[in-house]
Amino acid sequence: MTEHVNLSTTTTDNMPVVRDPKDFEQKSGSLFERLVFNHRPIVIIICAILTVFLGFHASKLTINASFEKTIPSSHPYIQNYLSNEKDLRGLGNTVRIVVENTTGDIFDPQYLETLKKINDAVYLMHGVDRSWMKSLWMPIIRWTEVTEEGYSGGPVMPPDYNGSLESVTALRKNVARAGIFGTLVANDLRSSMITVPLLDFDARTGAPLDYRAFSHELEQKIRAEQTPTVKVHIVGFGKLVGDLMDGLGDVAQFFAASAAIATLLIFWYMRCVRSTVLLVSVSLVGVVWLLGLMQLAGYVLDPYSILVPFLIFAIGLSHGAQKMNGIMQDVARGTHKYVAARYTFRRLFLTGLTALLTNVVGFAVLMLIDIPIIKNMALQTSIGVCVLIVTKLILIPVVLSYIGVSKKAAARHVEESQTLNRRKMSGWWGALDRFTERRWAVVAVTVFGAIGAVGFVASLQVRVGDLDPGAPELRKSSRYNQDDAYITGHYGLSSEQFAVIVKTPSNECATWSNLVGMDNLTWSLQQLPGVQAVVSLPEIVRHVTAGQFDGNGKWQTISRDQRVVDAAFSAAQVATPDVTNESCSVTPIVAYLTDHKAATLSRVLDTVVAYGKKYDSNDIQFLPAAGSAGIEAITNVVVQSANRTLLLLLYSAVILLCFITFRSWRAVIVALVPLVITSVLCEALMVALGIGIKVATLPVTALGVGVGVDYALYLLSVQLAFQRSGATLAVAYRKSVMFTGKVVGLIGFTLAAGVVTWAWSPIKFQADMGILLAFMFIWNMLGAVILIPALSHFLLRDPFGNRKTENLSAAGMDQTSVPLSETERSVDRPSKLRVAR
Repeated sequence: MTEHVNLSTTTTDNMPVVRDPKDFEQKSGSLFERLVFNHRPIVIIICAILTVFLGFHASKLTINASFEKTIPSSHPYIQNYLSNEKDLRGLGNTVRIVVENTTGDIFDPQYLETLKKINDAVYLMHGVDRSWMKSLWMPIIRWTEVTEEGYSGGPVMPPDYNGSLESVTALRKNVARAGIFGTLVANDLRSSMITVPLLDFDARTGAPLDYRAFSHELEQKIRAEQTPTVKVHIVGFGKLVGDLMDGLGDVAQFFAASAAIATLLIFWYMRCVRSTVLLVSVSLVGVVWLLGLMQLAGYVLDPYSILVPFLIFAIGLSHGAQKMNGIMQDVARGTHKYVAARYTFRRLFLTGLTALLTNVVGFAVLMLIDIPIIKNMALQTSIGVCVLIVTKLILIPVVLSYIGVSKKAAARHVEESQTLNRRKMSGWWGALDRFTERRWAVVAVTVFGAIGAVGFVASLQVRVGDLDPGAPELRKSSRYNQDDAYITGHYGLSSEQFAVIVKTPSNECATWSNLVGMDNLTWSLQQLPGVQAVVSLPEIVRHVTAGQFDGNGKWQTISRDQRVVDAAFSAAQVATPDVTNESCSVTPIVAYLTDHKAATLSRVLDTVVAYGKKYDSNDIQFLPAAGSAGIEAITNVVVQSANRTLLLLLYSAVILLCFITFRSWRAVIVALVPLVITSVLCEALMVALGIGIKVATLPVTALGVGVGVDYALYLLSVQLAFQRSGATLAVAYRKSVMFTGKVVGLIGFTLAAGVVTWAWSPIKFQADMGILLAFMFIWNMLGAVILIPALSHFLLRDPFGNRKTENLSAAGMDQTSVPLSETERSVDRPSKLRVAR
């Protein structure tokens, strides 16, 4: 009879200790629980088959990147570029190769022969848009002059060049007449540039251009031509992404180090080899499933989504450790491993499912950002979290029902629990429940509030975009950034191009009124700080017009006589065929910028947009934007707009799911405040470290909140369950700390210790993310274990009109019991009667 049940032998959830699974009522628990545990072999076989199948496909996952996926392709300004891309060659995805003569100038025959060899090798590379490739050896680069007999001109490289003194002298003269100093020829004449526009697809296969293979080909065929007297510098998106993908080998090593640190810390806490191996192994299984699904869905692994597999591994560790902790405590009290696994599944499945669904919603919010690469990252992460619902919430308890845990390790955990319950445990964990007292709660809330206020003020200074010259994805000491610094320092016109797309009716780009409109915008851009020079059709027409009149300075103008303009325009087209398209309807105005810092890009974009709004008409339109700097400026606009929207939607989703879980607005506030403070402090840290909000760092906040909300859900749900059963706040929190709080602390430090190793990565944006994520993991953990009890003192002191603490003891609940609902108790009542008999 039930009155004979020895409640001192109850275990977690106030359930009886069941030492023999035959005494356990198999029909107890929910329908889903029975479906899983009454068919355990089938569950394991299905998971094993999926692991083999998806592992095979994961092995075929390729690594690549796409230029268009890194830009907001649906933005109207980017659509301006994409719809006119064929007429704007060289103003999008372009690689620049600079060949330097370290012992002389470019008019050295030996140097010119090496330059020719490099030019020919680049010309034959797959993925190169050959028709718009530029260098001294390409016939598209021409010189033009006006003589007594009229116009004369030709290719800069003499057709009969043979390396003789006469040929070199002719080349020197042609370079001066072509006006290519600072663009294709360095100001100091010690190097020249090869401009290489790239195609998005390989013409041989139709597949996307393999940037890693392209980068390797540049190293093997181009940089390999370096000699003691000739040095090669290479910059551009294709080379940058190739270097990033080459760095993925180092990234894999850091991930392995992170996994090793996590394994050691988990073992230090569990002191159980089998459970540690199982936890890490199943976490890796989740990663394998994710990578296999990515391959099946047609995704590739790119440098920007390389964070996703580790994030899934980290979230998996967090949830798996909670399951392991619950099973250990039940086993230590004598419960059979099979029954303990079912108890833990019953106890934490809904909490874990809610936490994972919150992660899914949080990551899915990223899909609203109009940048394909971030959308892909969000979808991949959401898929990975859905995978964890199976591997962590189902597979781990099922496997543990077979292999169990070390009884010695389990007994050690219970002994610590009992010590803490008797308030004899010294140290940090034993003092946490003091934050439920008014004095400590006031101090905690005041300190965290002050820190949050200071952080908020600092976070207002966070900037969007790159804050440093060069490629911020790589270290300043990287070869790519050294090459970029050389080019910036030796060329009057940098590789940072902001192009305005001027559209006119066909054959009307060179009318006087349209030229004047373009000329006024050119002048406006020239006045902006950070603009080196501006190249435009009016500038070229003005110089050619003066040349037609013996170079008289009075003719440095745009003539009102259309016949004079037409003559100058015809000459300009011969000298610079890319000054406009063939139909004279798309004409770029190209501003060369000193850097690609966010402030510089913003000034130029704002000027162009304002000018277009004022002067656009049916005859002419000034459309932003093309060029590397123009595309980056628009990307910054999208990122800036998305940043606050992302946070608003993310926290709205978290609030909704927390409210569904807790059914208390006070509990939602308690769970949310630590997350908000951490987000604010993260932006303050970005300001301190000089990190801007950009494509690579924008997802960090969402990822930090997605993992951090797990801490609050696990800790607060257990605390509220105890309070609902009659415990006071202090008792409820102390028990929740022992039951889930210690694992929260363990996972917080474990994840932080793992990702902080990324700070030494050669890929700077990975180092930045490692520092930011480590910071967020630690602060989310601290906020959970300190602020939750402090805020609970003011908001959740007696949320259910509870009985006193002694009622809890009278009910027979032990130090780590987590109460079940009446429905759950009634379902399992037959098993209690059987034990009593």
